[in-house]
Amino acid sequence: MTSTPAQPTEPDPIVACTISRDVQNFDLLIEDMETILGESWGDLGFEEALPFLTQPDAAQLEYVAMAIDAVDEPDLAKLGAIITGAKERGVKVILIAEDVTPASLHQLLRLGADEFIPYPLPEGELAAAVERLRTPPPEIIAEEKPRAVKLKGDGDGILIAVQAIAGGCGASTLATNLAYELVTAPKERAPRVCLIDLGLQFGSVATYLDLPRRESVLELLSDIDSMDGESFGQALVSFENKLQVFTSPADILPLDILGPPDVKKLLDVAREHFDYVIVDMPGTLVNWTETVLTEAQVYFAMVELDMRSAQNTLRLKRALMAEDLPFDKLRFILNRAPKFTDLQGKARVKRMADSLGIALDVQFPDGGKVVMQACDHGLPLANHAAKNPLRKEISKLAGSLLALDNSDAEAA
Repeated sequence: MTSTPAQPTEPDPIVACTISRDVQNFDLLIEDMETILGESWGDLGFEEALPFLTQPDAAQLEYVAMAIDAVDEPDLAKLGAIITGAKERGVKVILIAEDVTPASLHQLLRLGADEFIPYPLPEGELAAAVERLRTPPPEIIAEEKPRAVKLKGDGDGILIAVQAIAGGCGASTLATNLAYELVTAPKERAPRVCLIDLGLQFGSVATYLDLPRRESVLELLSDIDSMDGESFGQALVSFENKLQVFTSPADILPLDILGPPDVKKLLDVAREHFDYVIVDMPGTLVNWTETVLTEAQVYFAMVELDMRSAQNTLRLKRALMAEDLPFDKLRFILNRAPKFTDLQGKARVKRMADSLGIALDVQFPDGGKVVMQACDHGLPLANHAAKNPLRKEISKLAGSLLALDNSDAEAA
């Protein structure tokens, strides 16, 4: 009886590679790559990457993970060439960066990197990114043949910004519901309304309206210079075929990925195509906050009757006045205001307004748990709880804005 010698097994094909100056500087990346792929991955230096991509061995590559840090930042041209070369050959690029400036990240993302992950790698984030690359979510599949929102370019839209002075004040809730009330209030001709979520990191408008976050948003933000009405329309998502929404990106982005000229162009294009543009601002002040403040016809600032709102308002007042910016332009709204019968609460409101030198003429009642439930269900208050007291006050505010606009139009 003879035995058959064991046949040598074929090595697993290389389906991914890391690209770095020295992969040993990214030990967490090594661990994650081994967990995800076993031995089906390789490692390349920056000089080796482009030559390897042209070889037959690279034909089965699904993606590359480019890991960079501050030392690599002066070589952006070389890094960009690698990303471009990978994209030309249909290879996905995951960008992993440690201590790299937002400007450099912006440039590399514009060149076509598909995913960005900060280093040290969050638990499970690389595996999640790989899964997204391999199995696009339903909203991206739907975008293979995107339905662009058809826009008319004859608008001169009114810009309304909403800013939270302290976390949890309800600014995003106001922005979302105010936009919906504006587009549904009139009985004759409904105005064209666009809701823009500029909370680039943790914007929640998409959640509050149960809308997908399109990849085209990141593409547009990464190349604002070439944006026009058509590309802007591609990035919008329609809610009930009434309200057009520019959601925050699917991934967390640095707030300064946009500069003041970028934001101004975005707002100009939106105002050109809509009658009202509602902007949900991030909770922090950024280098383009001044742009929105200057451009907006109405700038709502949401506060509550507590010490943090009072202190933050005072700090904001000092900051704006030091830069000779129009603090008086801010229209403060008190959310969760005391009830009409709460005389002590009313007195506290008056003392707060007097001490800060602001007016609190607009006061919203506490809508209770129903407001959070509406947000969790992805519905405006008008659809979820039409008789809620907060919804009624937001509807009144929308009506006053529409009435003011109509009176201005008649005077003109």
